Amino acid sequence: MEVIQHDVVVVGGGAAGIRAAIAAIEEDPNITVAMVSKVYPMRSHTVSAEGGAAAIARADDSLEMHGYDTVKGSDFLADQHVIEYFVEEAPKELTLLEHWGCPWSRNEDGSVATRAFGGMTTKRTWYAADKVGFHMLHSLFQHSMQFDRIVRYDERFVTRLLVDDGSVRGVVALDIRSGELQIILGRAVILATGGAGKCFPFTTNGNIKTGDGMALAYRAGVGLKDMEFVQYHPTGLPGTGILITEATRGEGGHLKNSEGERFLVQYDYGVGNKAELGPRDMISRAIIQEFEAGRGMEGPYGQFVHLDLTHLGEAKLMERLPFVLELARTYIGVDPVTQPIPIRPVVHYMMGGVDTNIDGATDLPGLYAAGEVACVGLNGANRLGSNSLTECLVFGARSGRCAVAYARGSSAGDEAALRRQAEEEGARIDALRGKQKGGEKLAQVRREMQDAMEDGCGVYREQASMDAACRTLAQLKGRYADLVLEDQSKVFNTELITALELGAMLDVAESVAVSAAQRQESRGAHTRKDFTTRDDQNWLHHTMCFFDPAGPRIDRKPVKLGHWEPEERKY
Repeated sequence: MEVIQHDVVVVGGGAAGIRAAIAAIEEDPNITVAMVSKVYPMRSHTVSAEGGAAAIARADDSLEMHGYDTVKGSDFLADQHVIEYFVEEAPKELTLLEHWGCPWSRNEDGSVATRAFGGMTTKRTWYAADKVGFHMLHSLFQHSMQFDRIVRYDERFVTRLLVDDGSVRGVVALDIRSGELQIILGRAVILATGGAGKCFPFTTNGNIKTGDGMALAYRAGVGLKDMEFVQYHPTGLPGTGILITEATRGEGGHLKNSEGERFLVQYDYGVGNKAELGPRDMISRAIIQEFEAGRGMEGPYGQFVHLDLTHLGEAKLMERLPFVLELARTYIGVDPVTQPIPIRPVVHYMMGGVDTNIDGATDLPGLYAAGEVACVGLNGANRLGSNSLTECLVFGARSGRCAVAYARGSSAGDEAALRRQAEEEGARIDALRGKQKGGEKLAQVRREMQDAMEDGCGVYREQASMDAACRTLAQLKGRYADLVLEDQSKVFNTELITALELGAMLDVAESVAVSAAQRQESRGAHTRKDFTTRDDQNWLHHTMCFFDPAGPRIDRKPVKLGHWEPEERKY
């Protein structure tokens, strides 16, 4: 088995991973950084982001306002020292990205253009038309290519963290092209693998977002934090899950029910000019309530409401939202210039993830995480739209610098012991690849997992359905051991990769369901019909979920408050 040595190993090639690699190499140009990615970096899911990235840029905005909007959006479950650092660093990172080539849209006077996003006091979202993720990832990737000491390992699937003497020392990676395992050693490891939306059947997430990094840390003993908080985006295309960006509402789009009413103005947060610019969790709940009241429309993929952009005019849509026009015309045959777009809530983002401190460091020495895979404490119970791309930059950079500082004082570990762990992993994968006897099919187990998550951990939740989901997921983990794989080859064995991804998703899904079932309140994206109010006295804390062979173990962690006192969350 090949052994490769680096100083820092970054797992993931999206915005957080590339930013971490750049920060690490700029912190110490003499080190080498391995960037290990399941896909070619420009296929990372960052590329799909449409709406924009948040940072103050206007005279009518301030760090205080951005911070308050973020903590209020989190339903006061965010750690406020993290928010304060984030809002201070955000404009620096977006300005730096422009210097690296990101073509932010501009106002007529040359200043950076910003648009409104839900739950924000003013226009704070920087954008590049409606293809911001594409442009951000291009700029990051192209900038990273000037550093010859950032060594890319594309199409490598990391299956295990290597731990020696209580510290992370590297990873085991499966070369998808050859089917061979590699040992990639580093004195620090940064996870930047994104979220786990594919645990659900209807999601904006691409097929690569299967919770790999979360499962790696979880199995190594690191807690997953706030996993019960799963964000539904209000505007997904029925049938496909394709995202219609929040920028459509920021530019003035209206949501209408079957009676042609702008129904959001009737809800208690729809005051003044908020309506469509309420936060995502609240708008998703309002849509479900319209369905339950019989004011939705029926289609081949269930109920939907309309997103109406027709009043904005073709010229504005072509300038500000060209990708939305392309998506609607291509995938559902609707022309937004003259027709409303059918939409319904869709799983979009996981507020929870690998527990880290403000440096991106976990409780396992040498292991860091950044981006959606991590839970640094920024988003709490609900993330504000456009904060996530900036989060990838701010905490990707910080984790990269902190990982280098840790690596300077860390040893390489016992290579013989690490090799033995890698050989154990190789035996596990060989056994999985060679399993032609068994009673379970991949697709069936995955379908039942996704259905259980939809039924138990949807927009609205109840104890009985969450408990049922927990039981189903525990059974599915047992059935996973009886999988049968038809492809025994090594080269580009996508069935094997799918099986490994399914194992990660089952672990992550169970952590979501178990975490949700124990939180007896409604807060942010976790909305219960049997506990309808927020309960700060008993539940103002982070949920911690730890791996245990007998089943997930739940603990709690204090929320770090600051000068923003918890209050009723109304808009």
